[in-house]
Amino acid sequence: MARTHPQHPNLTVFDHPLIQHKLSWIRDKSVSHRPFRALLYQIAGLMVHEVTRELPTTEVDVDTPMERTRCRRLSGTITVVPVLRSGLGMAEGILEMMPEARVGHLGLARDEKTLKPIAYLNRLPSDLASGPVILVDPMLATGGSALAAIDTLRAAGARDLRMICLVASPEGVRALGASHPDVPIYSAALDRQLNERGYILPGLGDAGDRMYGTE
Repeated sequence: MARTHPQHPNLTVFDHPLIQHKLSWIRDKSVSHRPFRALLYQIAGLMVHEVTRELPTTEVDVDTPMERTRCRRLSGTITVVPVLRSGLGMAEGILEMMPEARVGHLGLARDEKTLKPIAYLNRLPSDLASGPVILVDPMLATGGSALAAIDTLRAAGARDLRMICLVASPEGVRALGASHPDVPIYSAALDRQLNERGYILPGLGDAGDRMYGTE
């Protein structure tokens, strides 16, 4: 189950009981890196069904063991682009459901003083316009990294863009809505606010550190 947020038309929030159950565990500070990674993987796999609901399809004829029939297959080439490093865990869950998708990589680190993103890696397919692009990052905080990633993907040719995150802040959702109102955001939760350091409250801490045990 998913619903468009009444105050943020660019945001869809998942209220599925299983997603919310797993979200309660991934928020828990006592959960170590191994179950954290598993939960991230599982939540992303559950979310991708709704995220891909409106992907374009093409009719094809298929010979079953019994007779010929008409079916539908995805048209275009799907590209999943995780923001490193924490986006990798969610991307793996998505690829479990869509192994045919390509993967691009964007490396963005946040300057802890300015809170601005700094790019250190850009490895993207050359023909992003050939199909939908799914941007993956567990945290939508200030929106700086997401905006930088979207600008990079647009410059590389992406036209059909959507973003999946685990938790989002109102500030980040508004920032994306102002700059890229045509990019839908899918999140398991809309949290309360950012703190003075740009971290989401109540949030779940630094997703990358918690994934890899580098706190």
